[in-house]
Amino acid sequence: MPGFGFGPDSSDPNEPDKNNPFGEIFQQFAGMGLNLPGLMAALSGQSSPSALSKQMIRDISRKFLSAHGESPVTVQDLVAMKEAFDIADLWINEATTFPNLVIPDTCALSRRDWIDSTLAGWEELTTPLVDGMSQAMSQMLQETLGQETENSGFEIPGMSGMKIPQSSIAAIMGTFMSSMLSTQLGQTIGNLSTTVTGANDVALPLTSPIRPQLIPQNVVQWGKDLEIPEAEIRIYLALREIAAARLFAATPWLREYVRDSIARYGKGIRVDINAITQQAEDAMNSGALDPSNPESMTIALSGGMFTPEETPAQRAAVERLETVLALIEGWIDAVVTGAAGDRLPSIIKLRETQQRRRATNSPTQQLFATLVGLEVSPRRTREAIAFWEKIASLKDIQSRDQIWEDAVLLPTANQLTDAEGFLKSRTIPDDLSGLI
Repeated sequence: MPGFGFGPDSSDPNEPDKNNPFGEIFQQFAGMGLNLPGLMAALSGQSSPSALSKQMIRDISRKFLSAHGESPVTVQDLVAMKEAFDIADLWINEATTFPNLVIPDTCALSRRDWIDSTLAGWEELTTPLVDGMSQAMSQMLQETLGQETENSGFEIPGMSGMKIPQSSIAAIMGTFMSSMLSTQLGQTIGNLSTTVTGANDVALPLTSPIRPQLIPQNVVQWGKDLEIPEAEIRIYLALREIAAARLFAATPWLREYVRDSIARYGKGIRVDINAITQQAEDAMNSGALDPSNPESMTIALSGGMFTPEETPAQRAAVERLETVLALIEGWIDAVVTGAAGDRLPSIIKLRETQQRRRATNSPTQQLFATLVGLEVSPRRTREAIAFWEKIASLKDIQSRDQIWEDAVLLPTANQLTDAEGFLKSRTIPDDLSGLI
């Protein structure tokens, strides 16, 4: 078996030159199925080698979807979804101050429609990860290479003595990261398309313009075996979809805030050489990695190849990202519960089902755990739900919704468990004489 670490395989008669560590690394990557000539060719004339490949993401996600099947949207589906949205829209008016949105004629989506309508949003939100991963890989290579080859080229085995300057390392790594993340993202989106119930079910602002839409096939699947009337299930999920859409439409800054949080997280990513070595060997032994298939290599390695650094800055980045995701999900749940009230006989069971599925199979959990190993804590989401409910009971829904006016008004992770203290910290006392 060929070696997968960054040391030579003593059983290989063509052992790489120990004086050319860069060549050794490239030989290891080539042994794992990376198409190096294709990688080098992709750099020619490419202005942004780290740009994600939207076409690759779309193709892989559709390929995944084809393997799982999809049903077309029927006229009956459109009628049922429109009816649920009309009811939910009226109820939501009483539970939030955010203005209502026009329910589109295309309020019912197929799984393929969902993929196509959210691709641009996925690309925008995850691009910072490519930059972070590229920088992490370049840093690892530079640490491995040292300074001895700074003024010379690096010879790549099997490419007729071809050499590349050290200045090209970042570009090469950017292309490699783009290909790997595009493949992984395509797999994740394809998988999500079989489970998400609507355009905003991921609890991230992915579409432009923001609009509420449901996926009938997945709505039916979500309610399977619950023994709850289908009409109730549709209204409940329509409530969630409209609540999320209103939040995202009313807070245009939130998209950039989430993207910036992801970027901060990406800056703290590092390459774990031990992890990539062990994962590659395990994947090869299990058959999950096929050296002749570059796609299998990217899927097998990316899960544990990158890990966050345990530094104060990275911990703060993780907490910031995790908190805003919890706040979004928590607000949606609190608003839906308030809107439904006693109108839905099965609201308790519906809510419990949603929270249980979020805890075990959250779309954001799947996304970030798959791409960079970030765990979005269900406990923090529960804290966020309780926070929003407490704010509304202590003040009113207008005061609750006003917290979304600007990023600086959002609570920190520590404040989620002390809604009363959070309000006091933002209240200006009537008598300011004591401050003079």
